[in-house]
Amino acid sequence: MIKIKKLDSLKKYIKSYDRVMVAFSGGADSTFLLKVCADELGRENVVAATGTSVTYTLDELRLARETAETLGVRHIVVDTDEMGNDSFSANTGLRCYYCKNHLYSKLTVIARSEGIDAIFDGNNLDDAGDYRQGLKAVAEWGILSPLIAAGLTKDEIRRHSREMGLATWDRPANPCLASRIPYGSRITREKLEAVAEGEKFIRDLGFKIVRVRHHGAIARIEIPLQDVPRFLREDVRERVNARLKDLGFIWVAVDLEGYRMGSLNSALNRKAGDIS
Repeated sequence: MIKIKKLDSLKKYIKSYDRVMVAFSGGADSTFLLKVCADELGRENVVAATGTSVTYTLDELRLARETAETLGVRHIVVDTDEMGNDSFSANTGLRCYYCKNHLYSKLTVIARSEGIDAIFDGNNLDDAGDYRQGLKAVAEWGILSPLIAAGLTKDEIRRHSREMGLATWDRPANPCLASRIPYGSRITREKLEAVAEGEKFIRDLGFKIVRVRHHGAIARIEIPLQDVPRFLREDVRERVNARLKDLGFIWVAVDLEGYRMGSLNSALNRKAGDIS
């Protein structure tokens, strides 16, 4: 029996539907999925839907709009208000579930009104093995994950994206700003804005990947270990320190383990009283 290539499997999966909506963040995964959907179904049969709120920066929204326009796909923006949901703001281990549950409830209404057969998300095979509370909402709302169904990993998606000429092939992952706040610490607009401004400042200094984790009075900065020597140069260090203190932090620290995705998930293994 001839083994079907993963990309062919993805195309076959997508072509089993007539009209689809892609939950579109503008990142590497959802852009790749949107491109394949548009190619296989025709751009007129695909809608890109982006949820936007205080947890999603204006720069990210701009990139999502530009990417959808480049692909020739209709793009809709759905306003969400996670901060109005106390279950989300309380920032328990189910934070992401409450966020995705709200988004998918809105997307489902739109999809039904427009005669759309299915809603796709951009989760890949690597995501299935991570702590992703949002996958519970995916299952409850019947959202489909074609990249997982085709067995595509992040590296494979980036490789295919590069071959397709997609500018997003090496775009760093950038989950919502709420992921910078430790579980158990209440999410506020002020915290989110401080994180967003801090990360933008550091990226503008030439650091492509950065996380500013908000630990109350402490900003814990995660960057790839290979960038740490340049980051600790006196001119860079002093500018970052001054800017983050302007944003309300009292102490600024660099994490000696460097950047790693989902680092705050380790707190879930502790007792609730140990989370700070």
